[in-house]
Amino acid sequence: MKKILIFTASTGGGHNQAAASLVEEFKNNGYEAFKVDMLKETSSVLNTLISDGYKVLANKMPKVYGGLYKLSDFEKINTHITSPITKVVCGEINKIIQRHNPNLIIGTHPFIVDIVGKLKREKTIDIPFISIVTDFEAHQTYINEYVDAYITGSEYTCESLANRGISRAILYPYGIPVKRAFLENNKEKSQKDIFQILLMGGSMGVRSMNKVFKNLLESSNNFKLVIVCGNDEDLKKSLESFIDNNPINKQIKLYGFTDKIAELMDESDIIITKPGGLTVTESIVKNIPMIIPYLIPGQEEENADFLVKSGVAIKTSDKKEIKYIVDYLIENPDKLKDMRDKMKELSQKYSIESIIELADKLILQY
Repeated sequence: MKKILIFTASTGGGHNQAAASLVEEFKNNGYEAFKVDMLKETSSVLNTLISDGYKVLANKMPKVYGGLYKLSDFEKINTHITSPITKVVCGEINKIIQRHNPNLIIGTHPFIVDIVGKLKREKTIDIPFISIVTDFEAHQTYINEYVDAYITGSEYTCESLANRGISRAILYPYGIPVKRAFLENNKEKSQKDIFQILLMGGSMGVRSMNKVFKNLLESSNNFKLVIVCGNDEDLKKSLESFIDNNPINKQIKLYGFTDKIAELMDESDIIITKPGGLTVTESIVKNIPMIIPYLIPGQEEENADFLVKSGVAIKTSDKKEIKYIVDYLIENPDKLKDMRDKMKELSQKYSIESIIELADKLILQY
């Protein structure tokens, strides 16, 4: 039985979710597949510094995080940042690889790219390596000549990698891997159904969802509002308290963490969310137009720009504009249809089956 080893890291939820989706799909296709959090399994100090540091910077100091992200996109500066990480964990990563003895390695986090590249360059390992680019603009951290194939979320992403010197021959816009639930049961909304809005903020939640929620209540249109707070219990309690203590003339459904996102997307007409790579891919696959009122500077800012240019999202930095954007989309169904059609175009080449076929092809080549 062929073995697939998938490395991820806990900086945001998307990397782990993409890895988990791949494990499930490879197992369903007769492979052995293993998911390893590269930081948790190799260095508790680095895991605390990087994973917890990401949460603090992204939530408490987003402008600082965005500045560091852009600064590290320069090759020389990036090398100074990633080299120490590579040196600290490279030996332990090699032990994990030797223990699992995989036929193929996949990375859903950019930090693993230089580590596997170093092991291949030094001929410590001779194993095919696929890097999953989990955002729509490729960062310098993904660039390494020892990557055998890149899986991206769009032709635009492929172009950004090609502009950094990566051969077009190893670029595949097969989509950021999502759970099977997002690839199935896409249903057409009935005209008799009430317009439904899905309000989310990613796995960590977003406090400014509170402002967006209250602004939506000022809309004169009738709609159902479904809110997902993720793991942010304080946000959920705050919204529950407001709903309980104020007269509201909208249908409201409130969730904390839920595994029903695919189902909620099927039932909704638009989604208001931050543009994390995985959430964006799920929305594109489900053809649900996006409104982006908040984001983390850096990769999410680049994702948002891509979505707006592609005509599938509307971005605003002013929470007071949300009700007007929603009213406009409710009152202009042709605009919504155009956004959905463009999402269908973007997702035409998305295929987990193609990722598995590519993996099989690389294993045979080696």
